[in-house]
Amino acid sequence: MVEYETGAIARRLPQGAMRRIFAVSEAGILLSLVALVGTFYALNPAFLSGANIRAMLGAMSFVTIIAVGQTLLLVGGEFDLSVGSVAGLCSIISAWLMTKGHVSTPVGILGGLGAGAAIGLINGLVVVRLGIPAFIATLGMLYAAQGFTLLITNGYPIYPLPDAVNEIGQASPVLGLGWSFVLMIVLVVAADVFLRRTAIGRNLYATGGNKEIARLVGINTNAYKIAAFMLTATLAALAGMLVMGSLGSATTSIGSGWELLVIAGVVIGGVSLFGGVGTVLAGFVGMLLLQIVQSGLVVVGVSPNWQTVAIGVIMILAVGLDLFRRKLSTGTATRPRLLWGRRAPAAGSWRTRA
Repeated sequence: MVEYETGAIARRLPQGAMRRIFAVSEAGILLSLVALVGTFYALNPAFLSGANIRAMLGAMSFVTIIAVGQTLLLVGGEFDLSVGSVAGLCSIISAWLMTKGHVSTPVGILGGLGAGAAIGLINGLVVVRLGIPAFIATLGMLYAAQGFTLLITNGYPIYPLPDAVNEIGQASPVLGLGWSFVLMIVLVVAADVFLRRTAIGRNLYATGGNKEIARLVGINTNAYKIAAFMLTATLAALAGMLVMGSLGSATTSIGSGWELLVIAGVVIGGVSLFGGVGTVLAGFVGMLLLQIVQSGLVVVGVSPNWQTVAIGVIMILAVGLDLFRRKLSTGTATRPRLLWGRRAPAAGSWRTRA
């Protein structure tokens, strides 16, 4: 039997300044964001031009809508790698219903959202009920959604869309920014308040922090995880359809690569991959920081090919920082790894994932 003396381990860990430096929070990420903005502005003042700011906010709005759901899912102890493909598939389904299916525009939109919710339900049931790890289950859904997209379209875009869809997708109701920006702000504010201030939000933290303890105190952890999967996939469908409206057609490229951008952004913001830690606001700031890096590299004349390299490096650093922060706060430095790369739970640690 292995004994875990977390108190003794914690006493041997660095204190004070080290904890403050490596404790990822909204404040710390905001300081990094300000530093990056200042650096890119010094290199090229056009970085803070009105046109470039609008372009950045518009570009990040679609993936940030998904990031809201992904943050809640990560806080609950799971993640979804299929969101990009789900966004693409649901936009194709919605467009097909409104064109070849000859249904009304509201029914077509609801059909796309319903498809997203159904896919999220499948993901949740496979992970929670069958016990298949989220990495495998959602990676499989990623490929399945891509396959269905190609089966429906044969690789061709679906158009023309109804005028109402085009008008909504191409409208600029706020400062030259589209409805995707408005929805992003509303969702970020509402979800952040919900997660921080409600009993459901606290139960979600408990579910991701330590599932077994949460279950013992009466929390239906399975229901919370399934609901988070459904919300994430539904928001992915919404984001995909917003892109569809802005393009005026549903193409097979919608959502391509979004899954990694979303996870990278929220992890950069301090949302833990291991559950129980993070806020929606932190995820939003992380997505903004990621967009600033991408746009800043372009503005200062760096090849766009380096964007992917930068995202990968930043994500590795963010995850490494998250791991180190967890060791500092919970004393898990010496715990052995179990199957699927998890560590054995530390005694008395609420924030350690079961």
